[in-house]
Amino acid sequence: MERIEDETAAAERPARPGPGPEAAGTALELLVHGVGGTTPQEMLDDPRTVRITGDETAAVYRRADDADAESRPGDHRGRPVPEAYVWCNLTSGNASRALWLLLLPFMVVNLAHWMRPDARRGTRTVRLYGLLVRLVGLTLTVLLVAAACEVALDLAAWQCAGTRACTEDHTWLRFLSDGWWSPPGRRLALAALVPAALTGLLWYLSHRTWNDYESQQPLTRRSEPEEEPGPTGLARPGFWYGRRLVARLRAAHTAAGFLTVAAAVGSAAVREDRRPGGPAVLGTLAWAFDAALVTGALVVLWVVCRRGRSENRLDDQLDETLVRVLPGGALALLGLAVVYAGWPRPDWTSHGRLPGDATFGALVLVQGLLVVALAAVAHLLHRRRPDRRAALRGLAGPAVAMLACALGGVMSGGVAQRVADWLDGTGGTLDGPPVLLTWQASMIPPLLAVVLVLCGWLVRRTVRLRAAETAAVEREYPGEPKDARRTRRIAGVRAMATLTDLAPLIIGVVSAVTLLLGAVALVGASVSGDEPADAAGGTHGFVAGAVETSQAIGSWLIGFGFLLFVTWGRRAYRDPSARRTIGILWDVGTFWPRAAHPFAPPCYAERAVPDLTWRMATWTRATGGRLVLSGHSQGSVLAAAAAWQLPPPVRRRVALLTYGSPLERLYGRWFPAHFGRAALASLHEEIDCWRNLYRETDPIGGPVGLPGDCAPRVDRGALKDPLAYGRTQEHPLPAPILGHSDYRADPAFAEERERLLARLRPDVPGQRATDPGPDAADPHDGHAPAAPPAP
Repeated sequence: MERIEDETAAAERPARPGPGPEAAGTALELLVHGVGGTTPQEMLDDPRTVRITGDETAAVYRRADDADAESRPGDHRGRPVPEAYVWCNLTSGNASRALWLLLLPFMVVNLAHWMRPDARRGTRTVRLYGLLVRLVGLTLTVLLVAAACEVALDLAAWQCAGTRACTEDHTWLRFLSDGWWSPPGRRLALAALVPAALTGLLWYLSHRTWNDYESQQPLTRRSEPEEEPGPTGLARPGFWYGRRLVARLRAAHTAAGFLTVAAAVGSAAVREDRRPGGPAVLGTLAWAFDAALVTGALVVLWVVCRRGRSENRLDDQLDETLVRVLPGGALALLGLAVVYAGWPRPDWTSHGRLPGDATFGALVLVQGLLVVALAAVAHLLHRRRPDRRAALRGLAGPAVAMLACALGGVMSGGVAQRVADWLDGTGGTLDGPPVLLTWQASMIPPLLAVVLVLCGWLVRRTVRLRAAETAAVEREYPGEPKDARRTRRIAGVRAMATLTDLAPLIIGVVSAVTLLLGAVALVGASVSGDEPADAAGGTHGFVAGAVETSQAIGSWLIGFGFLLFVTWGRRAYRDPSARRTIGILWDVGTFWPRAAHPFAPPCYAERAVPDLTWRMATWTRATGGRLVLSGHSQGSVLAAAAAWQLPPPVRRRVALLTYGSPLERLYGRWFPAHFGRAALASLHEEIDCWRNLYRETDPIGGPVGLPGDCAPRVDRGALKDPLAYGRTQEHPLPAPILGHSDYRADPAFAEERERLLARLRPDVPGQRATDPGPDAADPHDGHAPAAPPAP
């Protein structure tokens, strides 16, 4: 393996005198917090902390008294030196991050990319899975921009500004109905600034996060063969470095957005110029405009389909020409479309809707077909390597992709419905949004009815499970004076914690119903007139009334949902507690790199994982000491990902302690290709030792549950929670039910940490200054000594 450059390694070391050979006996505990974030003072239980390395965004801290611990190894014998890696500002440290809530559909479809079933063979099928998810992501970009075009171009500039009654009610649009801007083409050209600005904003947000995340290079390692199978891609050298793919996708999606705006602006002018008796020159320009649009769309599709992720090597070669030319060419075509639409046409008037109704229908149809094809590919992959623990039998990715499409539809339909209602006033003035959006709104009440039925079933199941857990709680605390209220509370917390395991069932049912209702809406919109009731009015009056009522309720709900969505984002911008809640959502949802959608919120792990690997590699290189990597909740996922990225010589000097960990319970089920049983078993084999703590009251953490003899060597067994049922000598006050928090307060934590430190090989010599680095050959390579018995 290639060596780490000495200058870089030196820059990562603490700014203090270098440790001497005696530092080899020093032990380090590197703490990684979980979702929601915390402060270094809370993690280290000391008000006086110093930053060892890092910046304001993410850094490693120590107690002030431990800043030079390596130079005083005698002061820390029998206990490790604690360090805290604080990464919460990567996701929730800035109030502007609340605006990322609007990018939720993009984040969800990006998650679908990583949910593919595990498959050691069938590389082409795996690539096809990734391609289909990228195409779904592309349709979401087009849908978002098309919704902006519907609001700005169709409802405001075309319908409202072309109607005298509407402009009298909304005086801010009056300048579009009189004077130089009154021709329809010029109105559309001016309104095109709104969706074009939205596309530019998405490009800017994606590009701004480039340097903060994708530019953080992981440890330099030797490239691996492209077809080399492995238990997980998380151990590959280029997994956490996706600059090239994100840059290509950003260029393609930005171009797709500009082309969508160009099509919306020019389509009305093309329809006008193709009328019988129109100018021959403009008719020729219309054909040229259509040809340019088709060519641009084909180039965008080629870029999206041409290349996926390259994880076996550090892919740092950027496609500079493509990244610049593709968005620039699409923007130039948009400029030509604006000029073409604004060309004077004396007899042109605006009436009805813009000729874009078919766009939303085509998008819904394409999304449905892509999701069905994705489900077929996922099923094929799952059959090749069945995993009974995989969520939805390998169909989690298609189900989540369907939810992303539904979220995109709700957001686009919601804003269109609300703006149409606002502009229309008392009604009857405007034709409103496309009929498909109205049909989609009419599907909201049936979907909510299904969700309510599921919630009722969950409540019933939880009540029954609480009754069963009551007897288990009484058996767990024998000899205690029984308190029925205390028992019911503990049993209720345990029953509620099991709801996490039912998430695959809930998402599967909701996704299937959403797909079915989407198909009904598409068929209804294709056979109906301007209103959903037109499709049923000729068959039965009751059916027509039911459809119309459902449409009215759904239109109100979809608009209310969008307003609630925006209000939540606004509150999060001002309220730190709400911003912290949204930060928790991003902690879970943005762990994965942007592989399917470049406008998704950035992946914080592309900064956090290299931070952790660099810290562990440079510290063990400098001291040769023992290191316990201690991760809670989402921090345990970061810790596992960092351990996979370590070179083998460093990995054998590291012990892993996880608690409240979702590694198998959530990540192993939803992301089997990367956190499945085989991947976690390989992690257990490659690091020196690993212990996992969990509680039955924890709704997130759980056992790793490795097969065979590995399970008892990793999982300690469920910790007692609460620690005491009633008042005892050790707990004179009532002990709290901790659930997912405060694992370090349990005596089992310190016990397991000490056993891990004792298990680590104490005879590993400290590396000399001339050591070539953590990637150099290890004296134990190939003939590692037999490991001592598991704790």
